[in-house]
Amino acid sequence: MKSCFTTRSLLLAMLGAAGLTLLQAQEAAPPASAPPPAPPAAKNPIPEDVVGDEHVREEFGVNEFTTPSIRKLFDMLNHVGKLSYDSLKRPFTDKTPADRIVVSLGLGTLIADGFLIVQCEKVEEMETVGRAMIKYGKALGAGTRMNKHTQSLFEYSLKGNWQDLRVELAKTQADVEAEMVQLRDVDIAHLISLGGWLRALEIATQSINDNYTEEKTRQLTRRDIAEYYLMSLDSLHPSIMRNATLQALRKGIEELLPLVDVPEGKALTQEEVKALHQKASTLAHLITDKMNG
Repeated sequence: MKSCFTTRSLLLAMLGAAGLTLLQAQEAAPPASAPPPAPPAAKNPIPEDVVGDEHVREEFGVNEFTTPSIRKLFDMLNHVGKLSYDSLKRPFTDKTPADRIVVSLGLGTLIADGFLIVQCEKVEEMETVGRAMIKYGKALGAGTRMNKHTQSLFEYSLKGNWQDLRVELAKTQADVEAEMVQLRDVDIAHLISLGGWLRALEIATQSINDNYTEEKTRQLTRRDIAEYYLMSLDSLHPSIMRNATLQALRKGIEELLPLVDVPEGKALTQEEVKALHQKASTLAHLITDKMNG
């Protein structure tokens, strides 16, 4: 979203000058038919149920620019039953990747890991993830904003205030998005959300595969979300899409689409869940392996 600081007087002056120029041109030349208006730029349709809370985005001035909320994506896990942190956790390191693309994707996975910690109420794990988030935020140019939120994350986790932790993690994503918009680096915001979705999908599919019931699987068949992220990748600047990790992710999401393309209301078999988990895990590891390597 581009900020506009034009004063009213300047705007009126510009409009007046434009009107005078147009009048002079009409007097000097015969009327000509106006060209047809350009069609509006296409926007990627974000599934409504994963758009972030309006008051959170309004706080950081990103109402007109949104990516799917990692919090909303993770809230779907409320329907998959109790999560086992020990089987779903992953290792973290102090390293920050040199590749800015991997940093942005990795920050999304860290935010998703934060929601996993909150869901499992693992107080002792929040500091490790929070410190990693600070490093990744600094690498993206949003370190000051990230520091502000991680301090709150530490305080809420020590108090066991899980609801406020969820809100603070959602604010973290929105605030970094706002910083990326100010830096005119909107593509990075899309990649943060993509990383969060892939990590959340990996967690959800593993949890359901470990404790399978048909009803739980209906949360996984969201072709619309997968298509959104595929379209988001296609909308990135061509120079960014030359990145090998993004090319592999795009190919993998295309291969994932048939796995979530089922009639509405139809459950997945356990074998289908297992196949979906293998694909989701492969995609998530394209990011997390580079974070740890």
